[in-house]
Amino acid sequence: MELATTAIERPRDAYLWRLLATALSFGLFGLGGLCLRLLVFPLLACLPGDPARHRQRARRTIGWLFWRFIRFMQVAGVLTYEIKGAERLGRPGQMIIANHPSLIDVVFLIGLVRQANCVVKHSLFANPFTRGPVSEAQYIGNDGSMDMLDSAVAALQQGQPLIIFPEGTRTAPGHVPAFHRGAAAIALRGAKIITPVTIRVSPTTLTKNEPWYRIPWRRVHFCFSVGADIDPQAFAAMGPAPIASRRLNDFLHQHYTKELAADERSTARPEP
Repeated sequence: MELATTAIERPRDAYLWRLLATALSFGLFGLGGLCLRLLVFPLLACLPGDPARHRQRARRTIGWLFWRFIRFMQVAGVLTYEIKGAERLGRPGQMIIANHPSLIDVVFLIGLVRQANCVVKHSLFANPFTRGPVSEAQYIGNDGSMDMLDSAVAALQQGQPLIIFPEGTRTAPGHVPAFHRGAAAIALRGAKIITPVTIRVSPTTLTKNEPWYRIPWRRVHFCFSVGADIDPQAFAAMGPAPIASRRLNDFLHQHYTKELAADERSTARPEP
């Protein structure tokens, strides 16, 4: 009976179409990156304004296009999504932290918070499809240096919202996120407020070392839940910077462990 049900459900969820739509989505993403670099940003550079204004235009353009990309994937049947609490994202000096279960988490968050800065993989600055957007938006390359930490702190102190994934890489399926302490150190030095975003993806897809064409048997659902604000000064008062950083990092780790464990318990119930 179980096998028969599975056999009926797979064609109904249009596996072959979703595979084609996923390939088309990745093609559009790469083409869009090249068009931004070769056509759109040179035109935007002709508009008046200081460097900060040009940076703002670039970020808003990228965010707008990222959200159109997400909507395209939704309409094409590749994914569905729900977002809880998005209205609390994008405040000045806000550090938005998130777990990182999928390749396109950053696309969602930049699409939602279009004026935000973002700490991204340093390799994106060498990729011909992404180096134009990340350079024009002046995103921060995560090379692990003190300069990177200082740039992130400066962005927050200037009032920019900052998106950061403290794991530094995508979470392996079935594992609890392991955060590097650098994000906590940045928050203690520069953030006015920390806002955690818990990302759930069911079934898992586009995880680390997973090729784009290995799509799940059914359509993917993304859920973004914006958590309660965290005051970094409450941790800064706990002692010297290394101790405060460790305690904040432990708090964040426990927060995500609890949030994701609760989600696993709810999804573990057998479907009717």
